[in-house]
Amino acid sequence: MDFLPSLPTLIAFTAATLLLAATPGPDMTLSISRALSQGKAAALFVVIGTSLGCVVHTLLVAFGISALITASPTAFMILKTGGAAYLFWLAVQAIRFGSTLSVDGKGQDAGATPLANISTGFGVNLLNPKVIIFFMTFLPQFVTAQDPNVTGKLLFLGFFFIVAAMPVNIAVIVTADWLSAWLQRKKSVMRTIDYTFAGVFSVFAVKILFTQAR
Repeated sequence: MDFLPSLPTLIAFTAATLLLAATPGPDMTLSISRALSQGKAAALFVVIGTSLGCVVHTLLVAFGISALITASPTAFMILKTGGAAYLFWLAVQAIRFGSTLSVDGKGQDAGATPLANISTGFGVNLLNPKVIIFFMTFLPQFVTAQDPNVTGKLLFLGFFFIVAAMPVNIAVIVTADWLSAWLQRKKSVMRTIDYTFAGVFSVFAVKILFTQAR
């Protein structure tokens, strides 16, 4: 069990994780959007996708690949350009189809399937260079470079981050789903929310484009 951090470290990591999980970002925006337009099941699939993205980021950090990506100007530029383009595409989709998807699941198109929602969540998380930088700077704060089990501890912390953040993600989804039934009866309000989400996705896309590797 050498990969387990000390109890004080784990408590501090859990507190930081809960605070960060409650901070709005592209992942949360996407899950709320799906909960409002398609229901909590679709939003949970989005969270599965974003969690899989966190698994990849954990592996990249633990084995030092993230450092190579941020150290390469070309690789980092490709990553953040792709991420920004993906968020812009989601902004367009929010405007085009946001309110046309029913909460009860009837009449949904292929974009509302579980696999599609998992893929969308995975893509939003994986293509966000801010997440790479976050994992590179956040996880190492809870280990020491001299620790012979540093790789194992980074892997543990990365997976624990996903587990600890899940209650916050579920709470956000349940709240959004609770509001969805009322909002679906207010079509003008839903369209306003669609444009709001489109604007938020666009802002995140612009911020990603100006992200600098550290």
